[in-house]
Amino acid sequence: QVQLVESGGGLVQPGGSLRLSCAASGFTFSNYIMRWYRQTLGKERELVANIMSTSGSTNYADSVKGRFTISRDNAKNTVYLQMNSLKPEDTAVYYCNAIHALNGRNYWGQGTQVTVSS
Repeated sequence: QVQLVESGGGLVQPGGSLRLSCAASGFTFSNYIMRWYRQTLGKERELVANIMSTSGSTNYADSVKGRFTISRDNAKNTVYLQMNSLKPEDTAVYYCNAIHALNGRNYWGQGTQVTVSS
């Protein structure tokens, strides 16, 4: 059974930090590109960060460059999103996504709420 389980969300003050984790099971994690998306009410889901399956190269949305860092541990089947210098506009539900590097099969987690507020 495929599972992506996010954790680490919560309430943080502006300027603070959070680290999201996404634990994967039920598929060959190292064959999948891993992504973090976020979504707020009434808006489309936005791709925040992406890490490739083999090279580990990363890409970020302009809105988070220099503040967020995506990483992965293939031994632990886990992807992380380190979020620093958080802003109120980072408030959203954050979703983990896995997409197969060759056939495009993809899976989603259930999401974790991040709220940035004083």
